[in-house]
Amino acid sequence: MSVGTRAADAAFDLDEVDPVRAVALGGVGLLVAAYGSVFYRFIDVTGDPTGFLVLSALALGAATALSRSLRLRWAAVVAVGLLAGGLTLYIFSLPRQPPLVPLVTDAIALMTGRSLLQVTNVDLWVLGVSPGPLFLTWYLAMRRRYVGSVVAGGATLGFLVLTGDAANVTTLLGVVGAIAAVAVGDMDRRGDSLKAAEPLAVLLAALIVLSAVAPVVPAGPSRTADTWSSFQTGGPGAGGTVEANLVRADSQLGVAGNLSLSPAVRFRVESDAESYWRIGSYDRYTGDGWVRTGSSHSYSGRLRGPAGQSRTVRQTVTAIDEIGVLPAAWKPVEVDGSVAERTRVTDLDGLALDGTLASGERYSVTSRVPVASARDLRSAGTDYPSAVAERYTRLPSSTPDRVGERTARITARADNPYATARVVERWLENNKNYSLDVQRPRGNVADEFLFEMDAGYCTYFATTMVTMLRSQDIPARMAVGYTPGERVAEDEWVVRGYNAHAWVEVFFPDVGWVRFDPTPAGPRLSAEQGELAEARANNRTDVDTNETGDGEWTPTPTATPAPLTPRAEQPAQEAPGEVTVPDRITRPGGGPSEDVNVSGPTITSPPTNPPGGEAGDGGGDDEGATGPFGGRPPTRAEAALSVIVLVGAVVALRRTGVTGRVYRAVWLRYQPTSDPETDAERAFERLEYVLAERHRPRRPEETPRQYLAAIGADERAAQVAAVRERAKYAGRVTREEADRAVDIVDEMVGWRGA
Repeated sequence: MSVGTRAADAAFDLDEVDPVRAVALGGVGLLVAAYGSVFYRFIDVTGDPTGFLVLSALALGAATALSRSLRLRWAAVVAVGLLAGGLTLYIFSLPRQPPLVPLVTDAIALMTGRSLLQVTNVDLWVLGVSPGPLFLTWYLAMRRRYVGSVVAGGATLGFLVLTGDAANVTTLLGVVGAIAAVAVGDMDRRGDSLKAAEPLAVLLAALIVLSAVAPVVPAGPSRTADTWSSFQTGGPGAGGTVEANLVRADSQLGVAGNLSLSPAVRFRVESDAESYWRIGSYDRYTGDGWVRTGSSHSYSGRLRGPAGQSRTVRQTVTAIDEIGVLPAAWKPVEVDGSVAERTRVTDLDGLALDGTLASGERYSVTSRVPVASARDLRSAGTDYPSAVAERYTRLPSSTPDRVGERTARITARADNPYATARVVERWLENNKNYSLDVQRPRGNVADEFLFEMDAGYCTYFATTMVTMLRSQDIPARMAVGYTPGERVAEDEWVVRGYNAHAWVEVFFPDVGWVRFDPTPAGPRLSAEQGELAEARANNRTDVDTNETGDGEWTPTPTATPAPLTPRAEQPAQEAPGEVTVPDRITRPGGGPSEDVNVSGPTITSPPTNPPGGEAGDGGGDDEGATGPFGGRPPTRAEAALSVIVLVGAVVALRRTGVTGRVYRAVWLRYQPTSDPETDAERAFERLEYVLAERHRPRRPEETPRQYLAAIGADERAAQVAAVRERAKYAGRVTREEADRAVDIVDEMVGWRGA
C-alpha cells in the first residue's frame, strides 16, 4: 500500500491489508473479545453457547461483507434495528409481559450495579442484544472509522462494567484494545509505518503493569478491589469469615478461599422448634459462585405455604448485634411487627430486609415447615413443574462431564431422587474433610472439589451436592443462613456468627423444598467450639449473653436438625458395601455406602484471627499462592495482556539500546562451534571488536595486517589474523587451528567460552 493519507471510508480489502491496519483491527478485535467474552459467560452459565457463537459469527461476517457496499447511515440503521428487534423479541419471550415502569426500573438497576446474571432469561437477553453492537463495532472498523468503532464497542463494555459483570482483567483488555485501535488507526489513515507505534506499545505495557498493581475498575457488587477476577468473594462486605461470605452476599455469592469463624453473638431466637434459620437461597450456579435471579417485592401479607403437609413454627427473633437480614425457618408465611413494613420477598420466597435491625429490635415470623416421611419422599416421583425443572436443573455448559459420570456411579443403586440425594449427601460427608484453610479453585468449584480437593467448608459441600444432583436432573438449590445455635432454654437459642452455614434444598413434587446438609457435623462443631473457647480466654465481651457461658450451658450439635421421622423408623447402621436410604431427612450418622471412606472426615484448623479484632476483616485470598497469576494458569485475557506487556518491554529495551548491548555481549562472549573456516572468520570479527574498543576501529583502506601493526597488537592477535587469512584466501584450515584462534579471542575477551 502506498504511503499517504488513506480514505477514511475505504472498504476492507484483503489485498490492501498492511501491518499497520492489521494492528488497528487487532485492537478492535481485543475490544470485541472483551465484551464478547462476558456475553459468552452469560450463555455458558445458562445453557449451550453454540447458538450465540453462530449468531456472533453471522454478525461479524455480515459486517465484513457489507463494509464494501453499505453506507454508514444505513449500517447505523441496521445496528439499531438489530438491537431494537432483539430487545422486542426478548420482552415478548418472557412468561409474563412486564409493564413499562418495571422495565425502566430494572434497566436503571442494571446500570447501578445489578448483575445481568440476576436476569432470569439472561440467555435470551444476550441473544437479542449482542448482534447489534457486534455488527456496528466491526463494520466501523472495516471502514477505518476506528473512533466510531471504539465508541460503539466501548459503550457496550462500559454497560457491562456498570452491571459489575466485566472483570477487571477483561475491562483492561478492552481498554488496551480501544487505545491501540484509535492510535494505530490514526497512523493507518496517515500512512505511517508500524515503527511509529513503538511508543504506544511501551505505553500500553506500562498501563497493564500499573493496573495489575492498582486495578482500573472500582470494586462492584461482585468484584473486590484486590483481585482481577469478578465473582470470587461475593457481595458487598464480603470479608474473611464464613458469615461475611454467606450472609452478607445479597444476590451474588462467590466461593472464597481461606476463611475463619466469628464467635460474636448475632441474635436470639424464641421458637416452637429447633430449625435452621434461613436467610435466602440461590438458583443460578455460575461455576465459581451463585446468583439469585429475579427481583423482590414488598411484603404485603401472608405468603403461600409449601405444597404438601406442613406444621406451624412460630419464632421471635431479637437482634443482639446489628444485623441486615431476617433469619426464619423455612417456609416463612407471615411477618409481624414494625419490621414487616421493611420486609421484601424474593422470587425464591425468601425474606429480605430494607436497612438493618438495631440491637434489641425484634420481629416475629410464622413458618410452615414441610413435614414428610422418607416413605413420602421416595414415592414423590419426578413429575416436576416445568418452571422448577427448567430453573433448578441448569448447569454451566462448561461443567465437565466427569461430574455427572461420577455422580451416576456413586448413585447407581439409588432408584428415586430421594435415595440419590441421600447417597450423595452421605458420600460427601464421609469422603471429604472439613477445613476453613483451602485454596480457592481456579475452575469449576464443584468439579475441583469433587476430584481435586480433599477438604473444604460448607459452601464447597453444598455447591458440589447441588451440582451432582442437577447432573442427574434432580432440581436442587443452595440455601444459606444459620444453624440453630446454642440452646439456652427449652424454646430459646442464641446464634453466633460461626453458625452461618450453607446447605442444600431439593425439590419434591407435592412436598416442596426439603433440606439436606452434606457438611460433616463433628469437625464443624469442633471448629466452632475451639473458636469460642479462644474468644472467652481472650475475655471478649461479644461472644456471650446472660444466658450463655456460665452454669450448665450445653451447645446443641448445630449441624443436625431434629429428625422429621420417628426414631423407630430409622434404620440400623448398614454394613460396608450396602446402600440403604435412611428413613430420616437429617444428616446421616454413620454407615458407609458404596465408595464411602469409612474413616470419616477430619478437620484442619482455620487461619488464626488477626490481633485486635475478628478475622472478618481479611480479604479471604489464598496466601500461599505465588507467581503473577497466584500459582494458577493464566486466563485467555491474562495471556493476551501478558503478550502485550512482553512486546512493549521488548520495544522499550530496543529503543533504549539495551537489547543491542545484550546481544553484543552474548555475541562477544559465546561462539558456537561450526566448520573451521566459519569459526576462524567469526573469531577474527570478535577480535576486531575487542581491539576497536581498546584502541580504534580498523579503517576501510587498512588490511588486517596493517591494522594490527598500526595499533601495536601482540602476537596472539597476529596468530588469529593468520588463521583467518588461510581460511579466507587459501580455503583450508584445520580444526585445531580454528579452535586455537577461538581460544585466543576468548582469553582476550576475558571470558573462556564453551
